[in-house]
Formats: sequence, C-alpha cells, structure tokens
Amino acid sequence: MQKISEKTLTGERALYQVKNVEIENSIFDDGESPLKHSDSVEVSGTSFRYKYPLWYSNNVKVKNSVFFELGKSGIWYTNDLYFKDVQIDAPKEFRRCKNVNLENVIFTNAAETLWTCDGITLKNVQAKGDYFAMNSSNMKCENFNLSGNYFFDGGKNIEVRNSRLISKDAFWNCENVTVYDSVIIGEYLGWNSKNLRFVNCTIESNQGFCYIDGLKLENCTLLNTDLAFEYCSNIDAETHGRIVSVKNPISGKIKADEIEELLLDETKIDPSKTEIICSKIGKITKEITDKNILQ
Repeated sequence: MQKISEKTLTGERALYQVKNVEIENSIFDDGESPLKHSDSVEVSGTSFRYKYPLWYSNNVKVKNSVFFELGKSGIWYTNDLYFKDVQIDAPKEFRRCKNVNLENVIFTNAAETLWTCDGITLKNVQAKGDYFAMNSSNMKCENFNLSGNYFFDGGKNIEVRNSRLISKDAFWNCENVTVYDSVIIGEYLGWNSKNLRFVNCTIESNQGFCYIDGLKLENCTLLNTDLAFEYCSNIDAETHGRIVSVKNPISGKIKADEIEELLLDETKIDPSKTEIICSKIGKITKEITDKNILQ
C-alpha cells in the first residue's frame, strides 16, 4: 500500500482516482475533490479544509481527523465508510452513501447530514443540526446524542438505543422504528408514520404520537405530553406518569397512570374502538365540532 505522510496537498483533484493508499498527518487544502473516485483509502491524523473531498469513492477509513467547515458536502455517493474519532464541522455530509459506520464522531454542524443513505451504524455520535438523516434506511444508533429539528424524516428500519434526542418533528413519515432506553424531548413526535415502537423511554412531546398507524409504547414515561394520539390507529400503549391530554385516538389500547383530560369528537372517531385503562381521568370532554357543542 502506498503511503503519504506529512504532506500539504492542494489543487483540484490532488489525489484523483488514487487506490490502495495510506494518508497520515497531512492536510488537504485549497482544492476541490482531492480524493474523488478513490478506492481503498486509509486516512489518519489529517485535516480536510476544502470542498468535496470524498465523492464516488469506495472502501474509505478515516481516523483521528477533522473536516473543517469549508469541507461541506464532502462525502457523497461513497460506499463502505468507517470513521472513528473524527470531528466534522461541515454541513451536508454523507449523501446517497451505503454502509456508513461512524464511531466516536462529533458533528458540530450536522444540518442536512446523512441524507438518503442506506446501512448506517452510529456509535457514540454527537450531532447538532436540523434535518439529520432524512430519507435514510437501515440505521442502528447507540449512545447517540442529537440536538436539532426534523431528524430521521422519511426514514425506514431504524433502531435507536441509549440515546438522547432533542428535536421538534422527530420521526415524521417514518416506517419501522424502534427506540430503546432513550430520552426524547420535542414537539409533534412521530406524525404520519407507521410501526413505531418505544421501549423504556422517557418522552416529552407537545401533540406527540399523532397520525400514526401502529404505535407501541412499552414501559414509557410521558412528561408534559398533551393532545396525544390524535388520529392514531392500532395503539398499544403502556405509559407512566401524567398525560396532560389525549385527543381522538382511532383504535387500540392506552394504559396510563393518569390522564388529565380526554377529548373525544364522536363525529370524527368511534370512541368504542379504543380501550382506555386509567385509574384517574380528570375530565372527559365530548366535543362535537360541527355543532360547536360541549357535553
């Protein structure tokens, strides 16, 4: 394997189509697409300071390295990636990539990152930015900390463990998602999705769990959650804590310690199709919206 060490590489396509190369303690600066169409590349202790460093590449390992802000849109159409102990300051990284393995990676600006990718593993990853992992599939995340809105929109086949997710509009338009032992804080959780499962999670969400077909909550604690389950069907929910309000669930079972207010509009849903098991319901409001009557 060819070895490049302690070099400053500049100019467009500095190492274009390079194969079977090890790059260490070097700098890519002032030149677009330095490793475009590369194959079997190992990088360590290196800085990427300019745009589009890894496009149309295969079999890339990057360790102990930094992607600076000007290295935006840096890794697109690239397959079989392994990043470890890497800091990424650039947005819009990882587009239409396959087999992406990230370990001990920090995204300081993760806006529009990991879009339309397939086969993603995140372990000990921290990210801050909106629209993370849009339209991506087959993801496994462990010890993942995210602060940013609209993450995983349109995602499929996602598993999350031991993570903290702070986001508005999380898991929208998703299919087949399971989250274990995690904390989720945000508004409008899970809308327009199918087959969502949360196990041993603590969740705070304004108008969470709405417009979902196939929702399962196992041993979850809901905090400050209101207007939950609206137009949600096939519910199987076992929750702890006080739910501020539940509104117009379509079908299934909801088991809760306390529901402060249950709102039902019989012109919109059939209340008999949802079993509600709760030792304390503060108020039941039967609302008929087309007549503007409260009973």
